[in-house]
Amino acid sequence: MIEEPYRWLEAIGNRREYVREQIKGGSPVFGASLADGILLLGVGSGNSKVFELFDRHALVGLGHPADIEKIRQAAIDAAHMEAFTRAPEDVSLRRLVSFGLSPQLKTNFEQIFSAPFLVELLLAEVGAHPENDLLLRLHFDGGFKTHSKGAVVVASQPDPETAAQSWLAQALADKADRGQVADLMLQAWWCLTENKSLAENPPSEDERRAGWRNAINGKIVEIGWLARQSQRQARFDMLTLNQVGL
Repeated sequence: MIEEPYRWLEAIGNRREYVREQIKGGSPVFGASLADGILLLGVGSGNSKVFELFDRHALVGLGHPADIEKIRQAAIDAAHMEAFTRAPEDVSLRRLVSFGLSPQLKTNFEQIFSAPFLVELLLAEVGAHPENDLLLRLHFDGGFKTHSKGAVVVASQPDPETAAQSWLAQALADKADRGQVADLMLQAWWCLTENKSLAENPPSEDERRAGWRNAINGKIVEIGWLARQSQRQARFDMLTLNQVGL
């Protein structure tokens, strides 16, 4: 009996390694809070990266498509229940994650006789003002971290993700145009997928830009936009590279 807790800890450690190995090489995704709204970006083989959730909310993620869909559907169901019992404007991303998605992911991850979710996610909520925006980084084990400004990177491995986020935050410091922001996200995406370091001696800007343009051949760039001001209650739109000026 004394050994049981240690066996459980070992099993959890093995599950963590298993999940990271399964999603290794997954295509990174990005989000950034801008003056006019929130931009989300992913590169995949179809409509599998960027999704609308509710009026002011969206999701972008990497991992197994079926698991992303399960989490997306759970978020939509929770949002509609919240809107029904309260009001649509009361639907809060913090509540959706804190009381819904995070506990579900944590429980599933720690039940060692069930399959864990193979996902890494970013959820976004656009506010009336940039300081009211919320970007929430949600991990496969239920852990999450909130960001109220700047850019967030979601990658399959922690160290490259941290390096890319630091580089992108610095690169976006004086950028407000959606095209410029999307271009820098795609530069970071190319570096991550090609294992190019963004921490020390990153490739030149020309190399990064040429790299992502060549790498997206045969792929679909998904760009989601949560508008801060809109005539519609639903703020989400899907954009193309041409629509953001690339």
